[in-house]
Amino acid sequence: MACYHSNGNSKDSSPAVQNDSLKKGRMNMSEKKSIMDYETVALNDEKSALVIIDQTQLPYNTEILELTKQEDIWDAIYLLKVRGAPAIGVAAAIGIYLAAKEIKADTYDDFYKQFTKAKEYLASARPTAVNLFWALDRMDEVVKANTDKSVPELKELLHKEAVEIKEEDIWVCKTIGEYGLSLVKPGDGLLTHCNAGQLATAKYGTATAPMYLGQERGYNFKIFADETRPLLQGARLTAYELHESGLDVTLICDNMSATVMKNGWVNAVFVGCDRVAANGDTANKIGTSVVATVAKRYNVPVYICAPTSTIDLNTKTGADIHIEQRPAEEVTEMWYKKRMAPEGVKVFNPAFDVTDNDLIAGIVTEYGIARAPYTESLKEIFAKKEAAKAAKTAK
Repeated sequence: MACYHSNGNSKDSSPAVQNDSLKKGRMNMSEKKSIMDYETVALNDEKSALVIIDQTQLPYNTEILELTKQEDIWDAIYLLKVRGAPAIGVAAAIGIYLAAKEIKADTYDDFYKQFTKAKEYLASARPTAVNLFWALDRMDEVVKANTDKSVPELKELLHKEAVEIKEEDIWVCKTIGEYGLSLVKPGDGLLTHCNAGQLATAKYGTATAPMYLGQERGYNFKIFADETRPLLQGARLTAYELHESGLDVTLICDNMSATVMKNGWVNAVFVGCDRVAANGDTANKIGTSVVATVAKRYNVPVYICAPTSTIDLNTKTGADIHIEQRPAEEVTEMWYKKRMAPEGVKVFNPAFDVTDNDLIAGIVTEYGIARAPYTESLKEIFAKKEAAKAAKTAK
C-alpha cells in the first residue's frame, strides 16, 4: 500500500511515499487544494491500485492511499477509510477487479473458483452496506454470463464493468439531486446527518446532491449538519466538504436537532442510507432515527436519498437488517487526548439504526420519489428501472 500527502501544488498523483506504513503528516492548509478537487475513489489500472482519500484523516490531513493488496482494500472498507454506501460499492467493484487481475488460471472453472473466494473475502468487510454486496454480485454476474470467454477476456470485461459502475454512480447522484431539489424551495433550511456527500460517492453525494445543485442555481440554502457521534462524519466530512464548496453550513451537536427544528430553521431533512428494506424502513448512521422522530414532532419532512442499488427488496423490514457493532474505543477514547470514560465500563456501539417507514416522507431515487405505501412504490421504482434498462439495451 502506498500513500501520499497532497501539498496542493500540482495535480500530479504520483505518490510521495512508497511503503506499507502510513506516515502521518499534516498538510499546510493554506497551500492545499480543496477536498472537492480529489476523486473519492478511483482506479489506477497501470499500478493495479484502488486509489482513495483516507477519510479517517480528514479534515486536517488529506492522505491519498494507493491500495494494491486485497487485505488493505478490506481494511479500508472495514476501518471506514472509504465509506458511504455508493463509494463502498465503487471501491468493491474496483477491488474485485484488481483481485481478478491477479488470478493465475488457465480455465474458466479455476478462474471462477478463485474469483469467488476473493468476492467472499471482500463481502465480509461491512455486513450492513448493501452496496458492497450489490457491486460484488454485479461483477459476479459478468463472470457467470461469459463462461465461453478466455481468462484475459474475463478480466477485461470486469475492468469495463467496474468503470461503468463508477460512471453510473455519478449519473445516479446527480439525478437524485434533481428529484430532491423539486421537494424544496430557494432559501430553505436543510438538515443532514452523517455524510452522504461527495466523500461518500463518486460525485455530488446523495443527500447533498440537492444542496450542490441548489448552490449552482442560486437557491441559497441554510444547511445544518449534525456532528454524528461517535465517528463525527458530520463534523469531519459533511461540514468540511460543504464549507469547502462555499455553502452556508452550520455545524450542530447531535442533541441540538430538536432546537433548530422547533425554531423553524429547518424545512426539510435529507439523509442517505446504507440499506432500504422492502417496506421502506431504512438503516443509516446511528442517530438518524432520532432525527426522524424529532422531525415528525415538528412537521419537518424527512427524505431518504437512496440509489436503487441501496434498496433491498429481499429484506422485508428493518428488523431483518443486520446492524454492525463497532469497537468500544470509538466511544470511550477516539477524538480525546485522554480516555473520557471509566476503565471497564460497558459500551454499546451500533454503527447504524433503523428509521421506521412511518417517519419517512419520501425515498428519493434516480428513478423517482417513492412514497408510502413503500411496498408498492418501491416495486414501481424498480419497474421504471427495468424499463429504462430494456430501452437502453434496445438501442
